[in-house]
Amino acid sequence: MSILYVSPHPDAFPSLRALIAARYGEAGDGPGWGGAHPRICLQPPPASRAPFPPPRLPALERGPGGLWVWGAAAVAQLLWPAGLGGPGGSRAAVRVQQWVSYADTELVPAACGAALPALGLRGPAQDAQAALGALGKALRPLEEWLRLHTYLAGDAPSLADLAAVTALLLPFRYVLDPSARQIWGSVTRWFSACVQQPEFRAVLGDVALYSGTRSPCQQPGPEVPAPPKTAAQLKKEAKKREKLEKFQQKQRLQQQQPPAGEQKRPRAEKKEKRDPGVLTYDLPTPPGEKKDVSGAMPDSYSPRYVEAAWYPWWEQQGFFKPEYGRPSVSVPNPRGVFMMCIPPPNVTGSLHLGHALTNAIQDSLTRWHRMRGETTLWNPGCDHAGIATQVVVEKKLWRERGLSRHQLGREAFLQEVWKWKEEKGDRIYHQLKKLGSSLDWDRACFTMDPKLSAAVTEAFVRLHEEGIIYRSTRLVNWSCALNSAISDIEVDKKELTGRTLLSVPGYEEKVEFGVLVSFAYKVQGSDSGEEVVVATTRIETMLGDVAVAVHPEDPRYQHLQGKSVVHPFLPRSLPVVFDDFVDMEFGTGAVKITPAHDQNDYEVGQRHRLEAISIMDARGALINVPPPFLGLPRFEARKAVLAALKEQGLFRGIRDNPMVVPLCNRSKDVVEPLLRPQWYVRCGEMAQAASAAVTRGDLRILPEAHQRTWHSWMDNIRDWCISRQLWWGHRIPAYFVTVSDPAVPPGEDPDGRYWVSGRSEAEARDKAAKEFGVSPDKIALKQDEDVLDTWFSSGLFPFSIFGWPSQSEDLNVFYPGTLLETGHDILFFWVARMVMLGLKLTGRLPFREVYLHAIVRDAHGRKMSKSLGNVIDPLDVIHGVSLQGLHEQLLSSNLDPSEVEKAKEGQKADFPAGIPECGTDALRFGLCAYTSQGRDINLDVNRILGYRHFCNKLWNATKFALRGLGQGFVPSPTFTPGGRASLVDRWILSRLTEAVRLSNEGFQAYDFPAITTAQYSFWLYELCDVYLECLKPVLHGVDQAAAECARQTLYTCLDVGLRLLSPFMPFVTEELFQRLPRRSPQAPASLCVTPYPEPAECSWKDPEAEAALELALSITRAVRSLRADYNLTRTRPDCFLEVADEPTGALASAVSGYVQALASAGVVAVLALGAPAPQGCAVGLASDRCSIHLQLQGLVDPARELGKLQAKRAEAQRQAQRLQERRSAAGYSGKVPLEVQEADEAKLRQTEAELRKVDEAIALFQKML
Repeated sequence: MSILYVSPHPDAFPSLRALIAARYGEAGDGPGWGGAHPRICLQPPPASRAPFPPPRLPALERGPGGLWVWGAAAVAQLLWPAGLGGPGGSRAAVRVQQWVSYADTELVPAACGAALPALGLRGPAQDAQAALGALGKALRPLEEWLRLHTYLAGDAPSLADLAAVTALLLPFRYVLDPSARQIWGSVTRWFSACVQQPEFRAVLGDVALYSGTRSPCQQPGPEVPAPPKTAAQLKKEAKKREKLEKFQQKQRLQQQQPPAGEQKRPRAEKKEKRDPGVLTYDLPTPPGEKKDVSGAMPDSYSPRYVEAAWYPWWEQQGFFKPEYGRPSVSVPNPRGVFMMCIPPPNVTGSLHLGHALTNAIQDSLTRWHRMRGETTLWNPGCDHAGIATQVVVEKKLWRERGLSRHQLGREAFLQEVWKWKEEKGDRIYHQLKKLGSSLDWDRACFTMDPKLSAAVTEAFVRLHEEGIIYRSTRLVNWSCALNSAISDIEVDKKELTGRTLLSVPGYEEKVEFGVLVSFAYKVQGSDSGEEVVVATTRIETMLGDVAVAVHPEDPRYQHLQGKSVVHPFLPRSLPVVFDDFVDMEFGTGAVKITPAHDQNDYEVGQRHRLEAISIMDARGALINVPPPFLGLPRFEARKAVLAALKEQGLFRGIRDNPMVVPLCNRSKDVVEPLLRPQWYVRCGEMAQAASAAVTRGDLRILPEAHQRTWHSWMDNIRDWCISRQLWWGHRIPAYFVTVSDPAVPPGEDPDGRYWVSGRSEAEARDKAAKEFGVSPDKIALKQDEDVLDTWFSSGLFPFSIFGWPSQSEDLNVFYPGTLLETGHDILFFWVARMVMLGLKLTGRLPFREVYLHAIVRDAHGRKMSKSLGNVIDPLDVIHGVSLQGLHEQLLSSNLDPSEVEKAKEGQKADFPAGIPECGTDALRFGLCAYTSQGRDINLDVNRILGYRHFCNKLWNATKFALRGLGQGFVPSPTFTPGGRASLVDRWILSRLTEAVRLSNEGFQAYDFPAITTAQYSFWLYELCDVYLECLKPVLHGVDQAAAECARQTLYTCLDVGLRLLSPFMPFVTEELFQRLPRRSPQAPASLCVTPYPEPAECSWKDPEAEAALELALSITRAVRSLRADYNLTRTRPDCFLEVADEPTGALASAVSGYVQALASAGVVAVLALGAPAPQGCAVGLASDRCSIHLQLQGLVDPARELGKLQAKRAEAQRQAQRLQERRSAAGYSGKVPLEVQEADEAKLRQTEAELRKVDEAIALFQKML
C-alpha cells in the first residue's frame, strides 16, 4: 500500500496540490504510475521509515521500503491520471510542463511573498508594496493567456492548472481584494472555474475569496514558539536592519531637501489596464438615416457607440435585399445566386447562444456571398411552435383569468394565441437584428401565414391522395399532462443509476423509478404450483399483459410449449410464446408482454397475433381493468398493484435497476407509450431517394462524417407520426365520413376508407360522394380535431416561403436554395424531412449543400440547461449583465424554487462578477472562431471578452492610421506598389495577400477558425505589432516619397483588412470604413455591399520580403527575451549581430532599422565576420545563422545579478541531483511506468539546459566585475 504524507494545515498549498491530484487519479484511470490509490496520512513519515534527509511534504512512499518521491511537483505528476497531462512529447505536454515550471519558479515565490506578511509569517521588514508588485508581474502572463483560453492547456484542467491554482490559493484567500480581482478578471474567472471542479471542491471545499474586510494575521491561532536563531542568522538580520535604516534615512533626506533649482516631479503611477467603459452615440439620427461620423473618433472602442444607428440605415437602404443594385432578381447574374433560409426559431422563444452561433455563421456566409456580387437572399421566418405556444398561452389564461382552453372554446382560444403572437412574437426578430443579421425582412414568413398554410394543406392532400399519408393505430409517445402525442425531439432521456424519486405533474408525492420488480405468474393446470417469474420497471402495466415470452432455445421452459399462465387479477390466461427477442441471460429469461404499452412488446404481439389491450386513457387513468384499479392514476395504480401482488404471495423481490426515463421536455411529464389512431407519413421510398441523392453527390453533407449518420437513419427509418392533439397549429385537412345510406355500413376511426382529405370541405365532400357512390347531400363530414406536427410545416419551408404550389418569380429564382446551415442535432428531424418532402413534392432537392455546425455547450462541457444556470441570452453578452441581473432572470423563468437555487450557484461559479459588455462584433467573431468541425463547442463566455479587446485594437490602429494619413490624404484610384515601396511595405502587402487567400479558401471550405485566425493574426500581430511600429519613423521622416508610398500601403491595408473582417464584424468595420477616404466617388455607400477582397485583386506575395522580415522578427524576439531576463525595461541597450556568412550579414544590415524600432534597442550593428563582440554582452540566438549580443555593461549590477544566479544555480543543481538519484534507484527502470520515466528524462534535460544557461550568465557577469 502506497502512503501519501501531507500537512494537515489548511493553507499548506503543496500538500493540497498533491491531494487534488490524487482525487483526479481516483476519478480517472488511476494514478499515473499505474498503481493503486495511496492511503492519506496527515503527518510527516515516522523517522524509522523516512529516508535521510527527511523528505519535504508532500511525500509519497510507494510501498513499504519502496521508492520515495517528495515535493509537490513530482508527487502531483505521479498521482495525476495517465494521459490527462498531455501525451509525452506532444505540444500539449510541452505546454503543461512550461506552465508547471512557471507556477513553481514564478508564481509560488511571488504568491508567498505577497501572502505570508498578511498571515503574520514574515516580519515588517518585508516591503508589502514590492511584494504585491512582484505578484502582479507574475500574474500578467497568466492574464494575457487566459483572455483567450479557458484553461492553461486544453479544454479541461490539467497539471498546469493544478500547479498554478494551488500556487495562487494564498493570494486569493488573503490578499487579492475585489478591486484587485477585477483588474485580474481573466485569472479570477479561471481560478473560480477550477476550484468549482468536483476534484478541487472535494479537497478545498468552498474557497472563500478575500473580501478586504478581514486581516488573517489578526485572527486567533495557536502560538508556535520559534526555534532559537544561530549567531550567523542574528548577524545577517542585524546587517539587514542596518541597510534598511540607512535606506529610510536617505529617503527622508530626499523628501526634505530637493535638489537646488529643480523640483522633481512625482513619478506618475502606472495606469492600470481597465475596461474601456461605456460610451454612447447621442447625435440625433432618425431611424433609417445614415450615422454621422464626421466628428472625431472617441478615445476608445465602445460597442454601444459603434453599433448605434447602422442597422436601421442598412435596412432602409435595402442592402439586404437581393434586388439591391439590379433591376430584377430574374436578370441573370454572372456571379451566381446564393439563397439560404433561416432555421425558423420558435415564436415563443428567445435566442440563446446556440441560435447566436447559427446566425453568426449564416450571416457571415451571407455577407461574404453578397460582397462577392452574387444575387443574395437570406430568408427569415418564424415557427408557430405548436406545443410550446399552446402551453405558454394556456398558462397565461389560467394565471390571468382562471380559465382553461376548454372553458374558452377552440375558436376563442385561437384568437388569444394570435393576440399573444402579435404582442410577443417579434421579440426574437429584435434579437436577430441586434446580432446584425442581414436578413431580407420584407420576405419574413410565419409558418401559420395564409401562404404557408395553403402549402401545408396542399402537401397533405397530395400525399394523402398518393397513399403516402395514411391513418393507423400504433404506439406513440404520449404526454398525459399535455394530452397529446409528442415527437422524439420533444422527449428528454433522464438516466438513472438506481432507485430515484422523481416529481411528476399531477402527483403530490414523488414517484419511484429505477427499480426492477419481480413477481410470479402461476402455470395454468399445474398440480405442483409451478410458476414463471418475470420482472418489470412498470409494474402497473402487468394489468395489460397478454402473454409471457421465452426464448425458443431456453431449456428451462421447453416443457411450457402450448401452455399458459394465470393472471391473478383478471379472468384470462396468458399464453407462453417463444420469441428470439428474449435475452436468456437477463433475469429469469421470461418476459411479460404488454403490446399496448411497450414498443418491443407491440412487435412481439404483431408476430404472434396477440391482442393489444390499452389500460390507460389519454390522462393516464386506468381503464379496461377491474376494481380496485379502475380509474386510478397510473402511478397510484403502481403502488396498488404492488400491494395486491404481495397480498396474494406473488411478489418475488425488488432491486435497483439502471434505466432511462423518457420525459416530455415541455411538461416534464413521464412519457407513456399509448396506442392511438394517428396520421402517418410512409417514409420508406422517400428516404431511399434522399439517401441516393447523397450517394450520387447531388447533395453534399458537411462535415462528411455526418453522411454515415444520414445513411443509417434513412436505411432504418420508420413511418412518421404527424398527428398532434392540440388546437394551435395547422388543423389536419382530413374528414371522417358518415354516409346516410343503409347500403353503406358505418365506419370506424382506424379505417382509412372513411377518411377523405380536401383543400376545402366542399372538395372533401365531393371526394367522399365519389368514393361511396352516393350524392353529396348524403355525406356528413367531421374534420379531424388534431393538428399537424410542427416539423411537417417546417419540412416544407424552403419552398412554401415562395408561395408553392403557385408559381412565382422568387420560386423560379431561389428554389432550389444553395445552402442549408444548421446544428447537427436536427439533421433527422428537420433536414431529412425537408429533403424527402422537397424531392417528393417538387421533384428537386431543396438545397445543394448542408453544413452542420457543432452544438454549443458551456465552458465545462455541460449541455445548456436553465436548471444549471448556464443558458445565456446573447443580448447579455452584447450589453453585459450583473450577477444580480442573471439571478433576476431565473426568478422570472418557470424553474422550481429548488432548481432556482442550484442555477444561482452555477451562475455564481461561472460569472462571479456577471458578464462584461462584449458587443455584437466580439460575440460573432468569437463564436465563429470557436466553430470547429466537431460535435460540441465548450464555450467560455469570458473568452469573448478577449475579442472585445481585439475590437479596441482595431479602433486604436485605425485611429493612429488616420492621423498618419493626414487630413489631405487622397488614395490612388488603383493601388500598385511602386519602386519606392520599402521592405516592410512589401512584407505587409505579402502578409495581406496571404490573409486574403486564407479567408476566401476558408469561406469556401466552411473553415471558420482558419478565417478568423488569419484575420486576427494579420491585424494584431502583423499590422499593429510590426507594420505600424516600423511606420512611425517613416511618416515623420524627411523622405516624402517614401512616406507617401507608406501612406498608400497603409490605406490599402486598412481598406482590404476591414473588408476581410466585415462578414464577421459588420458594425465596427462599417464605423471605421466610413471614416476612410474613398478611392472613387462611385464607391459603394456601405461596406456591406463593397466587393470582398479576392486573390486576383490582392496579388502581392513576396517571399523575399517575408524571409527578410522573418529574420528581423527573430532578432527582435531574441532581444526582447534578453531584455526581460535582465529586467531592462526602461533602457535601450545596444545590440550587436554576429552572422555566419555575408548574405546573412547583408540581410541583417537591411533590417537593422526595423529591429531598432521593434525591439526598443539602441544601436543595432552587424559585426564583421570573425570579429569579437564587445565585453559585457549577453548572448542570444536569433537563428542558426545569426546570434545577438546585447550590451549589459553599465546597465545592470553584476554583483547583484551574480548573487541571484548563484542561488538559482544551487536550486537547479539540487533538482537535477534529485532526478538523477531517482533515476538511478534500484528497480526504477522496471517498476516506474514508461511515461513517468519519459517525463523525468524531459525534466532532467530541461534542468540541465537551465544550468548551462545559468553558467553562461555567471561567466558573463564575472567578466564584468
